Amino acid sequence: MNFVRSRLSVGSLLGQRVRGMCNKLPEVKTESSSAAPAQEPRPSFRPPGYKPSNMDKKMLVWTGRFKSAEQIPETLSYETIDSARNKIRVKVAYMMMVLTLGACVLMVIMGKKAAGRNESLTAYNLEKKAKWREEIEKEKAQ
Repeated sequence: MNFVRSRLSVGSLLGQRVRGMCNKLPEVKTESSSAAPAQEPRPSFRPPGYKPSNMDKKMLVWTGRFKSAEQIPETLSYETIDSARNKIRVKVAYMMMVLTLGACVLMVIMGKKAAGRNESLTAYNLEKKAKWREEIEKEKAQ
């Protein structure tokens, strides 16, 4: 066991030393050929704006950001669309919670009514299996 530990520690020490000696990548210098024409550098940024899709427009109207789809400008900031999506996501989550609770209450009510009629899953299964046995006995008798 000590041999394994010493092997692991030596390996990690050597690995740290090798990795720690040189952590800079060598710079690669490229020589530009004089035959290629010099191009003007393009700006690395784009003007802020995001073109909303039809679904994004519906979400913006549903969240109340705009009154109608015609009022939505051609480009919007991404933060505006993202906040509308988040509001819709939260509203859908709340609706799903309410529907789940409603379904649970409905199942409890239906179960209590079935218990009042003396219906149970056990009785239902026993009746079903008795019918199957009768069918099998009829097939064997024929």
